[in-house]
Parts: sequence; structure tokens; C-alpha cells
Amino acid sequence: MPTRDIAGTTVDVNEEGYFTNPEQWTEAMAAVLAQEEEIGELTDGHWKILNFLRQDYKEKGTMPTIRRVKNAGGIPTKDLYDLFPGGPLKKSSKIAGLPKPASCI
Repeated sequence: MPTRDIAGTTVDVNEEGYFTNPEQWTEAMAAVLAQEEEIGELTDGHWKILNFLRQDYKEKGTMPTIRRVKNAGGIPTKDLYDLFPGGPLKKSSKIAGLPKPASCI
């Protein structure tokens, strides 16, 4: 299994760089991953999405869809695309330290 160093900690990832053990994630890692994904500094809007994704994944055991983020998370789809352009669920999941969503190719 591949590993990589993020913010001074070695974590388990898959071949695309997605966490295989979300428990290894820290908020400090999110800042590093956001820079790598060209998101820039994380705002309250970003954290709302990241926290929802992590909580929903913890409760359900699967990655939420964009529709679920909108309906259950109360996050407008437009906001998701504005905050994480060029693949909002894919990028936000990676930054949140979660597995790649099945809905993303």
C-alpha cells in the first residue's frame, strides 16, 4: 500500500493519493492538500463542506453524492462548485482525507 508524507505525518493512500484510512487525517493536512489542489486558503465555507463530508462518511460509511451534500448538508451546489472548482466532490474528498467518491471517475 502506498504512503506519503503530509504535514510531517506519513499516511496510507491509494495510487491516486486518496486516504485509505481517514482516521490518519488532521486539519493541518487539509491546508497542505488544499494548496496542492490549487484551492488556496481554506475559508469557513470550505470547512463547512469538509466537516459535513467527514461527518457523513463517519455515519454512513460511504461517500456522499453531490445531491446529498446539497440536501442533507444544506450546501448549495453552486457553492460546492465555486469553492472546489474543477471537480468539487473529488477535490473536497481528497482535502477532507476521505476515499475517492465512487461517483467520480
